Amino acid sequence: MHMSDGLVNAPTSLLFGVIAAIGLTICVTKARADLDDKTAPMAGLVTAFVFAVQMINFPILPGASGHLLGGAVVAILVGPWVGALCISIVLVVQALLFADGGLTALGMNIVNMALIGVFTAYAVARLMRPLALRNRAGLVATAFVAAFVNVVVASLGFVVEYAIGGAGGASLGTVFTLMVGLHTLIGIGEGIITAATVGAVAALRPDLVYLLRGSRSPLEVRGSAP
Repeated sequence: MHMSDGLVNAPTSLLFGVIAAIGLTICVTKARADLDDKTAPMAGLVTAFVFAVQMINFPILPGASGHLLGGAVVAILVGPWVGALCISIVLVVQALLFADGGLTALGMNIVNMALIGVFTAYAVARLMRPLALRNRAGLVATAFVAAFVNVVVASLGFVVEYAIGGAGGASLGTVFTLMVGLHTLIGIGEGIITAATVGAVAALRPDLVYLLRGSRSPLEVRGSAP
């Protein structure tokens, strides 16, 4: 999913760099309302978690591997505004310190994974919130679906950017087939990891799950019991 330098031309990189900057500015403004005494510490934890897990690749097909994008994890646990900032921090550190993703492509990577991915995951989770509020199994199922959809839609963002200014030499059809096909498989792995992570947090501290806030679901009732 990380785009490297040279895959798209300079004007396209600049365009999406501007889009990323505008999007993150909005997120910073909106995130202030969500950063309370529960969300702020959780934001630090999920950022560290996503950073660590993104360093671990799992095999998909011979010669291809994937890693957790983290969009659904952060969206469900700390909300979309804070979550987008968490993923952006991870991407910036990876690009600057580990050369994971090109600097000229940083804007596109932020748009795909931090903006498209996180907000897609949160939109799916909100649609499935009635199921998530029923019980832990419903929350786990919601997390799986949100993670799966997040990965596939984020990969489509890559395809759109390549269609606008692709400079990698591959045809658009080939890029579409490889990106969407492989990320459909990656989405399954992401869904399993996300479901397990969200389920573990909900089992211990359901009050820390952003998606459950403002409800009196069985999960929150149990979590508030002495």
